Amino acid sequence: MILCVRWYLSFKLSYRNLVAMMGERGNVMAHTTILRGSWRCDETYIKVKGEWVYLYRTVAKAGKTVDFYLSRKRDVNAAKAFLRTAMKHTRRPTKITLDGYAASHRAVREMKDDGELPRRVTVRSSQYLNNLIEQDHRRVKQRIVPMLGFKRFANAAVVIAGIELAEKIKKEQFKTGKLSRAMTTASEIWRAVLAA
Repeated sequence: MILCVRWYLSFKLSYRNLVAMMGERGNVMAHTTILRGSWRCDETYIKVKGEWVYLYRTVAKAGKTVDFYLSRKRDVNAAKAFLRTAMKHTRRPTKITLDGYAASHRAVREMKDDGELPRRVTVRSSQYLNNLIEQDHRRVKQRIVPMLGFKRFANAAVVIAGIELAEKIKKEQFKTGKLSRAMTTASEIWRAVLAA
């Protein structure tokens, strides 16, 4: 894998070129294995017991949900907690796109200084690139807004986890290949995903 990344950065090769080269050496892989992770991170607001709380979310470059984190505060510690949670479930990113909020940038900088994030991680601030996550917030908000807020923080976290899971299923982020598409019911898909 390190060799593939070095070749990709050193020469004018596509991911598919690298897959073919590695295949000749007996290493079979998909071009997406080599693909470096690029995250779009942002936070949005929801109401819990009449107070605004912060829902941190990140999606990959292709629009797949990486992770989410519900926090009572919007500060450096919350941003760090969110990034730590996201990195537990997937590979570390090579690029992180943030909005202009200074605490998020500081969190990434401090995590790089502490060795929690590699120093080579590129941090960008681009409204155009973050349109992807802004649009993805709508999917979650469309489910939350009709609820008129939550009474308890813990309940909000559980409900949002369910909403995010449903969105991941819609985005086909789970391997449900064993299920026949034509014969599969929604409950069978849910059972397969929850069993994974």
